[in-house]
Amino acid sequence: MGARTLQKLNALAVAKANTPGYLGDGGGLYLQVTSAGARSWIYRFMLQGRRREMGLGPYPDVSLASARALASNARSLVKTGQDPIDARRQTVGHRLTFDEAAKKFIEANEVAWRAETHRKHWRVSLATYASPVVGSMAVGSIGLTEIKSILTPIWHDKPETAFRLRGRIERVLDWATVSGHRDNTQNPARWRGHLDKILPALSQVHRAKHFESVPFDGVATIYERLCRSKAMSALGLRFIILTAARAGEVAGLTWGEIDMEGRVWALPATRSKTGRVHRVPLSDEAIAVLKTAQAIATGDLVFPGWSHGRPLALKSFRRILASAGGGSATVHGFRSSFRDWASERTTYPREVAEMALAHLVGSKVELAYLRTDMFERRKLMMADWSNFVALPHSNTVVPITRRTG
Repeated sequence: MGARTLQKLNALAVAKANTPGYLGDGGGLYLQVTSAGARSWIYRFMLQGRRREMGLGPYPDVSLASARALASNARSLVKTGQDPIDARRQTVGHRLTFDEAAKKFIEANEVAWRAETHRKHWRVSLATYASPVVGSMAVGSIGLTEIKSILTPIWHDKPETAFRLRGRIERVLDWATVSGHRDNTQNPARWRGHLDKILPALSQVHRAKHFESVPFDGVATIYERLCRSKAMSALGLRFIILTAARAGEVAGLTWGEIDMEGRVWALPATRSKTGRVHRVPLSDEAIAVLKTAQAIATGDLVFPGWSHGRPLALKSFRRILASAGGGSATVHGFRSSFRDWASERTTYPREVAEMALAHLVGSKVELAYLRTDMFERRKLMMADWSNFVALPHSNTVVPITRRTG
């Protein structure tokens, strides 16, 4: 390799480098400058038709001369068909692999993740898509090439999965950097100013898919059919409809959350999507459903599954909905049915309907001054919804002005 292709940089140029990007010294050696101003050395090479990227350390801890020496040694290995990344790993002993880093990161953080499904999705997505590509690689050796190999195959077909996966990989690699297992180089899974330059935004490849719902005028028919079934899943789905709650919240419902005398369900913050306690007013019909469940259920779960101490599987709700004539509608879609009913058939304010769905209402400033959860007004609304669903109705507007409170 001639002099013209090597040693293109000088010490002064390296010291003054502050524009984000890469400065090439030749022979695959680059000075990487991040948007935060951090500088580090990168050696890029091709091996067996695959592009690799090897971190050589941060500048100025690693000088220009030292970086050139390290790159030269790496080039010599590449010429003989050896992987300098693997060679370095063997020389310095065991390096933390991505799978090991992911396991340590999840163990350190899952205590703050309220939902079991969230913890499961972390493990499953990394094991399914990331592990086959980088699972056995040292976290310090993972570069843009590997990240693209993971994300590109699913970016258009499974955009939401891909984007969440990207964020999870980024967090694992950030943890590895802070923990001393990666050089202080740019995170190859970072989106802004990096992957957003080579991959289309989520909004460009995916339109939000809304949960298909039963039209609100058809909910009463579904409810009446559910009333004919003695299955625990039918009872649970009736409660989902009456409370406009999420299926997972009802599946995990315990008797300790229910105040039958006060006619209220207090969903704890640990099970609430918003991380806040959510009080759900219980209508006469909802109380009747609970009394039926109380007469046949055992244990602390209101709607237990077949296995002792285990809640109903969410797919049980989907199956009973389909058997009741729900077609392609989803269980979650009943929240949309309720919301549409509130908008089109009642005069309840938007804020009351949104709070009934446990949605945060207003800006951060408005939320700071909002001291009520509008429970009394929501109690009237849920009673009207229950009557609309469970009793013959005239499809007329519910006049809130006739009520007090």
